[in-house]
Amino acid sequence: MLQKDRKLNRFRLFAWLSLALFVALSSVPAAAQSYAYVPTHKSNSVSVINTANNSVVAVIPVGVQPLQAAISPDGAFAYVTDSGWFLSNNDVSVISTADNTVVTTIPVGRFPVGVAFTPNGALAYVANQNSNDVSVIDTATRTVVATIAVGVNPWGVAVTPNGAFAYVTNQATNDVSVIDTRTNTVVATIPVGNNPAGLAITPNGAFAYVANYLSAGVSVVSTATNAVVNTIAAPDYPIAIAITPDGTSGYVATNGNNIVAVISTASNSVTTSVPVGSIPRGVAITPDGAFAYVSNRMSNDVSVVSTATNTVVATISGAALFPEGIAIKP
Repeated sequence: MLQKDRKLNRFRLFAWLSLALFVALSSVPAAAQSYAYVPTHKSNSVSVINTANNSVVAVIPVGVQPLQAAISPDGAFAYVTDSGWFLSNNDVSVISTADNTVVTTIPVGRFPVGVAFTPNGALAYVANQNSNDVSVIDTATRTVVATIAVGVNPWGVAVTPNGAFAYVTNQATNDVSVIDTRTNTVVATIPVGNNPAGLAITPNGAFAYVANYLSAGVSVVSTATNAVVNTIAAPDYPIAIAITPDGTSGYVATNGNNIVAVISTASNSVTTSVPVGSIPRGVAITPDGAFAYVSNRMSNDVSVVSTATNTVVATISGAALFPEGIAIKP
């Protein structure tokens, strides 16, 4: 009888522990699932990363030497700029994110680099470095509906949250062109640092942060006055920048020391630096703001930085040769 009671008690304890474990596991929130799209310049492809488990889940063939990517606001499409060879094959590959296939290509100007959507997804703006202009794509018809002359060697492009303006960095003229998206005309030109490349606009639309590749600084532009209101000293060769969804921090990929510099937008100063892979070229923040994904061109991988601790928590290999820009599906 005593032995039977002991068995019964052991069974009850096992059942209780199993139930407690089930409840505990059920209460743990699942990792946020999104997908990062990484153009790989020398592989003529785009690697797709599942951010829930940091694995490469697809490799999509695109055009020649892709550089940058942007995801449509509804998350349905990724637009990838194919820079091409010898001023040819200059187009944008349109990828359906539902099945990760290229559904069409759109011819644009020579050597397209940066690309950005208006918030309503109706238009995409593409900076063409070698033709010194910006192609405006109607996303409904997937055709270029306007071509806008800007400065010399445009590289990056970002659209304000209200969709009213597109900001374009011009590397050779060391300035930023401001395009009115209603008229598709340049309404202002803003002198910034030397060789401006990537840029990002704060979620409230008040400021544009511009990474100046050759002057090791980040220009802070007021979108109200279209003037530089601050310059932040940054490590050598800043090339790309992304701002967290809450607008408090900017993450700047810098080639000089293989680090990401973290900027406080409150103090406009670098608060810390995070070592990543070799020659970081692109940076994007997850929709929940928890992680920054950094594409490293020479180490052929992607560093995952926790924005809570500003440390690398994962390194993703298998991103093919020369990963460049990076965009994360909303």
